[in-house]
Formats: sequence, structure tokens, C-alpha cells
Amino acid sequence: MARFVHFRLLRAATLSLVVTSSAMLPARAEDPAAYPTHKIRMLLPYAAGGGGDVIGRLLGDRMGKTLGQSVYIENHTGAAGTLGTQMVAASANDGYTITVGGMTTHVLAPAIYPKLPYDSIKDFTTIGRIGTSSIMLVATKDFAADDIKGLIALARKGEPIQYGSWGVGSTGQFCAEILMQQTGIKMDHVPFNGIAKLAGDLLGGHISLATLDMATATPLVKDGSIKALAACGERSPSLPDVASYKEQGVPFDRSLSWAMYAPAGLAEPIARKLSAALKDALADAEVKEKLLGLGITPQFVPGDEQRDINARDIAAWKQVAKDAGIEVK
Repeated sequence: MARFVHFRLLRAATLSLVVTSSAMLPARAEDPAAYPTHKIRMLLPYAAGGGGDVIGRLLGDRMGKTLGQSVYIENHTGAAGTLGTQMVAASANDGYTITVGGMTTHVLAPAIYPKLPYDSIKDFTTIGRIGTSSIMLVATKDFAADDIKGLIALARKGEPIQYGSWGVGSTGQFCAEILMQQTGIKMDHVPFNGIAKLAGDLLGGHISLATLDMATATPLVKDGSIKALAACGERSPSLPDVASYKEQGVPFDRSLSWAMYAPAGLAEPIARKLSAALKDALADAEVKEKLLGLGITPQFVPGDEQRDINARDIAAWKQVAKDAGIEVK
């Protein structure tokens, strides 16, 4: 029987936003060749301290040096990252608002939400890919299972199992739903408002099992604060001892990517400057090392190419959702 997953955007929060296509917002009367002439806002749809936030701050700092202007961070959380992402789509297309988007905001949400308040392809200029990562299924150190086989055995004993993710409709929830569909086990979802809160409650023992992005999970697994049961996606070079879903008998091995975006209609000279700055940042040895430490495999892909990849992935993930029995009501 298909598992029905009910998704709901935070409509009360989004009502306060003017849902306007960025193409309707005029760019600044500024010569693109002179860009940037003042500081740049990186609007991140993640809680401070979470994986996406750490990635954004790391890249913003390095890109600011290349561009000759500071990049400052604004965090706007809610609706599994879609609220802040909508704010970026509605911002002026002048190059002074950029964001870091993950699978949830730009691929998964468009694949599962029937009334998403933005078009992740048409409402954004894709600056370029940052890299790829997995989602980690993690647990407290004393959790009674160490891998998927152990988790299945625990569930079949009739033990009630709860898991946390960083929001309804997040990639973390999607990975857990796939696991349940493919193995037949039952787990109850506990959505958190942001990944930092989820990680904090996991460390505090308030929840025993969770899905975390690699940027958040990697340092906690490496220092022994928590343990990893499996990687949803490819086995990560940052945690090479953690077997993937597919290696543990769950047929799922899609890569999960991070990319940088600006509102649609960005002038080509500005887009080229931002893309070059991102590419330069990802080539920096220190940035590479820090990203790998966060579980991100750096991999620059030009914006146009990444946009086309996203469009194909949205279609593919719609099929994955259908095959997994995940339906949006």
C-alpha cells in the first residue's frame, strides 16, 4: 500500500511575502561592468549553524575576497527551506542577492509540492554547482542498531521507532520514506524547524534517530558524538566507512547536489563574475579541505549546465516519489 505523506507549506508565513517574479523587479541602474560596487547579501534558507549555513558562510567569505566586496549572511528559515528560497526569487535581479540551494529547495520541493510559490528553474539564475553530498541516517551512540540490517531487525521486533528530519518535505524525510518503502519497516516522522535544532536534540538524546545533511553530520560522526547507520546517496569520501543504502540492500543511489543561485534575469556580465568567483573559491585548497570536512565533494559545474541537470533531476525525482509511494495531498 502506498504511503501517503502530507506536505504543507507555511502559508501563514508566506502570506506576508509579495510573491513576485524576480523578472518584474527592476535591476539597479548600474553598469554591470562595475559590479560589485557594494556588499552582497547571501540570503540562506537555513538556520544558523546548519550545514547549508556553514557552506554559504565559507563560500561567501572566499568569494568576497575575489569580488572585492564583503558578502554578508541573512538566515530566513521555514517550510523546509522553501520560504527563504521564495524570498530570493522575489528579490531584485541586480546581483546583490544570492543563495545556496540544496536538493530540497531546488529539486525535491518542485518534484513533490503541487503549489510551490516559485519555479526553481524559471525564477532563478543558476550561478554554478558547488558540489555533491549524501544524506546521513544517524543515531545516538547507544541506539540499538548500527546499520540498516539492525534497524530492520529492531523494527520487526515491534519496537516503536521515531526519526527526526529538518522539516516536512525535506530531503531527509524523503530519504527516510524511501527506506521505509523499500524495506517495509515503519517509523514515525518528527519534523524539526531547522537542522541545527534537530542536531542539538539528537546530541541531547531527546531523539535517537535522525537524517542529517553531510555538512552537519560529518563532524559529529568523526568526533564520536553520534554514529552513522547509512548514507542515502553515494558513499561519501568524507565518511568512507559508512556504507550507502544501495550497498546495504536498499536500491537507491542518486547523488545530491548543492548549487548557488541568484534571481532570474541577472545580467550576463554579473552572472559571469559570480560564476568565476564561485569557481575560484572551489579551487582554493583551504575551501576544498573544509568542504570535504563537511561531507561535500567540491565539483564546479557551470550555471547553464547545472540548470539543465536540475530540470532533468526534477523529472526523475517525481518518478522516484511515485515509485516510493510518496504522494502529496
